[in-house]
Amino acid sequence: MLIGLVLAAHIGQAGALTFTKPAAWTDRAAASSMRVAEFVVPRAPGDAEDGELIVYYFGGTGGSVEANLQRWTSQFQSAKDPIRTSAVVNGLKLTSLDVSGTYVAEVRPGSTERHNKPAFRMRATVVETPKGPYFVKLTGPSATIDKAGAAFEQFLQSLAFK
Repeated sequence: MLIGLVLAAHIGQAGALTFTKPAAWTDRAAASSMRVAEFVVPRAPGDAEDGELIVYYFGGTGGSVEANLQRWTSQFQSAKDPIRTSAVVNGLKLTSLDVSGTYVAEVRPGSTERHNKPAFRMRATVVETPKGPYFVKLTGPSATIDKAGAAFEQFLQSLAFK
């Protein structure tokens, strides 16, 4: 199913990021205006919870690619080094991070309460567009994120700016 995210009326700019949502993922109402799309990613057998994929857009701001990669890495206590990759998809530069360990991000932005979720994984990507960066975060139990790997790659390959 092709979903076009038309933000022109929302932010006063022409053009938007489009993508194809994997069939197994379920739409979820966006929790804030900065969240362009949210999806529930079905849990793998044995995992206690589902994963989630969120697409963020902060009106063309949101920090540098490097600042985001560092912030996302700091959301994990991990024995493994994070993996960084870069690609160009449909003319868009994608910089990705794959990090796993104990997820210790703030429960809500600015909150002193933190998650404590061992055996979690995040695959996050900064998508550079003509109207500024979009941020894609796939987070959940490691086995769930492993299971969703091919669908996530297809999602990233479907990204386009129209």
